[in-house]
Amino acid sequence: MLESNQDRAANLHIYAAQAHTFAAAAHRRGDHETAGELSLRAQQFSAIAAEKSEEIANRTPERLEA
Repeated sequence: MLESNQDRAANLHIYAAQAHTFAAAAHRRGDHETAGELSLRAQQFSAIAAEKSEEIANRTPERLEA
């Protein structure tokens, strides 16, 4: 089954959150090298997720205001 753009963006946000959680756990264990790698990966997921979300928002006829 193909993933929709919304699903892809949501999953990227979830991956970013998980990577941040794993980075924090590695940091607590004192494994700063792994923590740094995971933090970088989390930032990458976050950036891609933000781009996907922005694409979706720009294609949505009516932008929602918070």
